[in-house]
Amino acid sequence: MGLTIAGIQMACREDKDDNVQKALRMGQLAAQRGAQIICFQELFNTHWFPRDIHEHNFLLAEDIDGPTMAAMRTLAKAKGVALICPFFEKDGDQYFNTAAVIDRDGEIAGAYRKVHIPQIPLWEERTYFSPGDKGFPVFDLGLAKIGVQICWDNFFPEGTRQLALQGAQVIFAPTAAAFASQQRWLKVLAGNAIVNGLFVMRVNRVGSEPKQDFYGMSFCISPEGDIVGEPTGLQEGILLVEIALDEVSRVRREWPFLKDRRPEIYTFLAQQD
Repeated sequence: MGLTIAGIQMACREDKDDNVQKALRMGQLAAQRGAQIICFQELFNTHWFPRDIHEHNFLLAEDIDGPTMAAMRTLAKAKGVALICPFFEKDGDQYFNTAAVIDRDGEIAGAYRKVHIPQIPLWEERTYFSPGDKGFPVFDLGLAKIGVQICWDNFFPEGTRQLALQGAQVIFAPTAAAFASQQRWLKVLAGNAIVNGLFVMRVNRVGSEPKQDFYGMSFCISPEGDIVGEPTGLQEGILLVEIALDEVSRVRREWPFLKDRRPEIYTFLAQQD
């Protein structure tokens, strides 16, 4: 029996409430089409504020029990779907780029905080986000064991490998990519899927914002490194894919990369610079 997963790419405006309402509408539509787990794009309820540095942008942050997650929890419970909701989190006096994971009964299963934080033109993220302090958690949603790697994190193979070793079968990769980077994303996520024997779904932002055009083109990669279904285009849309989780165990059996690891040889990787 297959598992139907969905990625929602949408154009965001500066009106956060409007973005949340659009996300709810698109989430409802994905659920009606059979989605069992739905992932939204990076910072799905705000415009891409890290493009520049302004103190007032911190007002966009919410805690995990704030109004955005309350609305998403209502959707999850009403439709019986699990959700991955990446948002700007405020926790005390710290701020994070976080993905809240909501299970099918509307409860928060946990959160993943982006670990690797870039500071490059138009992605001035260290200005706003502390590095994640929750490690690389795996969430057992009953339907599947999943992990999350937000955008930049996917270019650091240690996190994906740790998720695989903890039993993750699917990794959701919410991103905020603009310019001509699609081929790079296809290659790196196919590599991550192959060497770890799991599915990866990339969900990218879409829409024109000041200084950036986010291009969408979300896709899902199989444990063999192949595209599953049809990638989305350049407009708002829903990526809906049926996957067979038994492919994970089959591929890991036939290509036993995890089994043949030699961690005693890799101690250099844990050394500080």
